[in-house]
Amino acid sequence: MKITEIKCKTALSKSNLPGLDYSLNPYRGCGHKCAYCYVPNVLRINRSEWGNFVDVKTNIPVVLAKELKTKKHGVVGLSTVTDPYQPIEKKYRLTRYCLEQLLRYDFPVHIQTKSDLVIRDIDLISKFSNIEVMFSIGTLNDCVRKLLEPKSSSIQNRLNAMKKLSDEKIKTSVFFGPIYPNISFEEVKKICDTFVYYGAKEIMLDRFNFKPGIYKNIESVLEKHPELSFKNLEDKEYYNKIKAEMIKYFAKKRIKVTEAF
Repeated sequence: MKITEIKCKTALSKSNLPGLDYSLNPYRGCGHKCAYCYVPNVLRINRSEWGNFVDVKTNIPVVLAKELKTKKHGVVGLSTVTDPYQPIEKKYRLTRYCLEQLLRYDFPVHIQTKSDLVIRDIDLISKFSNIEVMFSIGTLNDCVRKLLEPKSSSIQNRLNAMKKLSDEKIKTSVFFGPIYPNISFEEVKKICDTFVYYGAKEIMLDRFNFKPGIYKNIESVLEKHPELSFKNLEDKEYYNKIKAEMIKYFAKKRIKVTEAF
């Protein structure tokens, strides 16, 4: 992993994602190395490089502190093109330092992560008037997760972190996506029950997004593991069936379900 310390000129960027006014990305690049990540397409980075480098914006808390003095209140997304709690955060703590600045002005915050490291900052998170922590989970099968998200936290650790936050009355949600295509229709109820038990208050659904290079990247992993069937990879009807069943189930639990993008 190549780690480079850099300086940034801005911290908050205007976000066009639903529900977010600003995006805040303390890092460029990500150590989770997810095979299906769409960010290389967004940032125009060679996919072969993705997961092998992280640029650390060492001055971002200072830049953020200056910007918050004049910025209009709005929801800040942490993060939109990187994971704010990827492994390098243990050393640099930039996400924590940014949260400290956001708390000073009590900006609304939306955190999205695949890491249980987020519970390290529960002392700060619990003080915000308006904050949500969303965990990205595409499968409950951790053996499969290891193939496509090799450096991310285990599924059980994410679920445990979500429950811990939820028990502290912090709003938690699940980004169920990209929904792994080897999930059977019969597993849907178990998945829903699991999310409810561990404290999810909202669910966002997303199917695999096949931007250029993503399918090829996934295929290279599957070729090494013929026992893993992703036969539903491009089947929209399969996804729609899963979606319909989850919407019906969560309606009974009064849990809001939306689709990503």
